Amino acid sequence: MARTSQILGPDGRPIERGTLTQTVAAPAVTGVRRPFSGTIATGLTPEWLAGILKRATEGSVADYLTLAEEMEERDPHYAAVLGTRKRAVAGVEPIVTPGDDSPRAGEIADFVRRSIVDQPWFNGMVMDLLDALGKGYAVCEILWETGKQWTPSACPWRDPRYFVLDDTRTTLRLAADGEPKGVELPPGKFIVHAPRIKSGLSVRGGLARLVAWSYLFKAFALKDWVAFIEVYGLPLRLGRYGQSATQQDIDTLVAAVSGIGTDAAAVLPEAMRIEFQGISEGRGGAELFQRLAEYLDGQISKAVLGQTMTTDDGASLSQAQVHRGVQIDVAQADAGDVARPVNRDLVRVEVDLNYGPQEVYPWLSWPITEPEDTQAVTQQLTGLVPLGLRVRADDVRERLGWAAPEDDDEVLGGAAMPTDTDTPPDADPAPAPQRATGAGQAAKGDDDSDPVEAGYAAIAEALDHDDWEVMAPSVNAVLDTAAEAEDPDDLVERLAHLVEDGRLDSQALADRLARSTLLARALGDAPDPDPAPDADGDG
Repeated sequence: MARTSQILGPDGRPIERGTLTQTVAAPAVTGVRRPFSGTIATGLTPEWLAGILKRATEGSVADYLTLAEEMEERDPHYAAVLGTRKRAVAGVEPIVTPGDDSPRAGEIADFVRRSIVDQPWFNGMVMDLLDALGKGYAVCEILWETGKQWTPSACPWRDPRYFVLDDTRTTLRLAADGEPKGVELPPGKFIVHAPRIKSGLSVRGGLARLVAWSYLFKAFALKDWVAFIEVYGLPLRLGRYGQSATQQDIDTLVAAVSGIGTDAAAVLPEAMRIEFQGISEGRGGAELFQRLAEYLDGQISKAVLGQTMTTDDGASLSQAQVHRGVQIDVAQADAGDVARPVNRDLVRVEVDLNYGPQEVYPWLSWPITEPEDTQAVTQQLTGLVPLGLRVRADDVRERLGWAAPEDDDEVLGGAAMPTDTDTPPDADPAPAPQRATGAGQAAKGDDDSDPVEAGYAAIAEALDHDDWEVMAPSVNAVLDTAAEAEDPDDLVERLAHLVEDGRLDSQALADRLARSTLLARALGDAPDPDPAPDADGDG
């Protein structure tokens, strides 16, 4: 007899450790849990489909689950969009967050990460649980192994037809021979995922139920389309024979007309001929079936993904961004839905078995965030930084997802802008023209100064402190506008108004720059007062 522990399962019932190491819901060749079933989709009619959906609501879900499985196998579009929605979660790297900041919580989180997330069966289990998106619920059985610690060795998918609903249609029970209403699921043995796609019964929330009618009508459209192509895809072959033709000649002509559709060749007596006639009655029929099939594919995309832009066609970048946002919302909801049963039925049970009940438990999740628009970030930086906006490089790297380079890393880009190391961090540096003028005076008093530096000093001398104030009205107008703007787009619009209003008058600045450029050119054209000797020593 299995020993009953004091550890309680998610439903409050005690966990029997002896049951945990046994396989409970494995398929069998005989009995109620057979690994194969019949077909429902073949010959499906509207009346039959209505009956299947009605019986599923009443609790008889076997036919509905079989149809949901066949829909994924027979409709490429439904399989593609449903697979896209599953992989939007399963393709994200999961994280384990400790329950609190204590060392004990960190140790438990590391144990969960090693024993569950890092195991080779984990990603497959996530995909199996996401099978609930189509069918309404999914179940994985936890196969525990024990030694020094209790850890799951695998979590295989169990066919949802191996389970039945209780009288309230809210709780799953394991199908068993001789038990029409099934038996209770042993606590700590199963992960049951029932996503909240819509309110109400889980069996009515599966996407397969929503898509079933579109699938049926599309199947009719494709069947009629193929029949249409078979009839009207080739032109009418009309054979003609003369009055003197014998029955043997007629039989030869009939065989030639019948075989020319596939053989594309025929041999006839000289007195006979074959004509190909176009059939105008069938014109436009192919486009009708195609439009119907494409319309139904669009409805399936909306039902599964919430949009059609990324699966069919798009009209603009802005629409694609909006539809991409809908996809992010759907993926975030799916990730939150699948995290709840994994933490409830697997993580918490494992922690209780190894560490005992805890006040707080680690949380396993799939973080899905909106991708950063790097182009918008760079546009903001290139537009605002030159105006005086100061931004931390670490914040920019975090937004772009780039790491800070190490000392021995090969890096791209130029060196950082030089800083005045002699100026205390809290002191306001002197205005640029004052510093340049001081440097020019120092260079002027030094007879051994470099000619290039002397030229820069002369230019700085030309731009005295009063000249620098020429830029003040324009710079202040830009800074005031940046402070009033609500967002980057508003700033761009306000800057355009500055130009239109004439408040950015750059004529005075242009005059000063022209004078400085002329002075620099004159200094560059001046002869060297102390030329270096050439290679022959002649100077």
